[in-house]
Amino acid sequence: MASELRSGEAREADVVDLAHDGRGIARIDGKTVFVDGALPGERVRLSVFRRRRTFDEASLVEVLTASPDRVTPACAHFGVCGGCSLQHLSSAAQVDAKQRQLLDNLERIGRVKPRQVLEPIRGPAFGYRRRARLGVKYVHKKGRVLAGFREREKPYIAELRRCETLIERFATLPEDLAALVEGLSIRDKVPQVEVAAGDGTAALVFRVMGPPAPEDLERLEGFGRNQRVAIYLQSGGLDTIRPLGDAAPLTYTVDGGRVTIEFGPADFVQVNRDINIAMIGAAMKLLEPSAADRVLDLFCGLGNFTLPIALRSAAAVGVEGDRTLVAKARANAALNGVENAQFHVDNLFEPAEFGPWAADPYDLVLLDPPRAGAVAIMERMAQWGPKRVVYISCHPGSLARDAGILVEFQGFQLVGAGVMDMFPHTTHVESVAVFERRA
Repeated sequence: MASELRSGEAREADVVDLAHDGRGIARIDGKTVFVDGALPGERVRLSVFRRRRTFDEASLVEVLTASPDRVTPACAHFGVCGGCSLQHLSSAAQVDAKQRQLLDNLERIGRVKPRQVLEPIRGPAFGYRRRARLGVKYVHKKGRVLAGFREREKPYIAELRRCETLIERFATLPEDLAALVEGLSIRDKVPQVEVAAGDGTAALVFRVMGPPAPEDLERLEGFGRNQRVAIYLQSGGLDTIRPLGDAAPLTYTVDGGRVTIEFGPADFVQVNRDINIAMIGAAMKLLEPSAADRVLDLFCGLGNFTLPIALRSAAAVGVEGDRTLVAKARANAALNGVENAQFHVDNLFEPAEFGPWAADPYDLVLLDPPRAGAVAIMERMAQWGPKRVVYISCHPGSLARDAGILVEFQGFQLVGAGVMDMFPHTTHVESVAVFERRA
């Protein structure tokens, strides 16, 4: 019988797969070992740093035989910063891995297979993030401020000079923010900065745990002018966010410029502008709304999908649990002159409490739920009677569970499914699936 692998012991192993968190999977003496930084197809030397009953965790000591998909990370901070975990894997291989994970989840959890695997939706590999939450920390021992994402597997803020995934105008923001906050009297009372960019305008929301001095306000306003961004301060909850001086509205366009979405600096918008545009186009193609259709858009947010749907259908009904977002969705409909879109506030996790909108039939349904998925509303599909459902997902496990319910209990077939590379270099798997009612 082989001896048990000891902590700190260096061993050679073949990496046979990629885990959902981006670590390589090896097996030594029949036991699974997760290896940071290792890729499938590689022969590596590893060192175990944590032993568990059913698996071990190891660090990568040396790559003996490299995968053809291994690339040099573009970011100087990769491996320390926890913002990315897959920059050492080629973009094409990342998408392939996410597609495999999606299909595996559908089959293993939902016990379904799509009739067609949809072509992945891809965008720029870098410079794609228009939304981010950057941590800020005044480190007393160092006498300086750090700004950026947290270190991998640690609670500390990584010391970043630039971020390659932020849109180019904000690439050096971590270093710029650190220098700015370091000069404030409240440098130890600024824990985070939210970044939000539209197609032209942009905003930074500074979380402040104490009142800024007049000279602090001057520095912040000057930073805003130099960076061409609106500065906001947040002293408490989201309702305390206030602009520092004038602030132009944030907007982005979709649907070939036919729809303009206005949003606030803390509102949810899709992080990746290019993928959002492509995703809406794909959703319209899969949903196939016609001028005679009534369409239900669940978890509608600001109207990102609802308004393009309304331009193609008889009526679009958007439902969202956040009252503030619904008010803004209605304002966006008015902004775009869309009169056949209605918006309702309802907790989509409590079907028993749904309003009158839920009693109506719908020809088509689109849903874009959070990570928890939409299991609570699956039973309503039979009542609504749609001929087609398009499901936008940010978690393959919850999509697979819901897909199983639609196929096994609600009379649908899974026509197609595929991934969208919304977050390159991370392990987030975003996907789209289309279901049609069986004859």
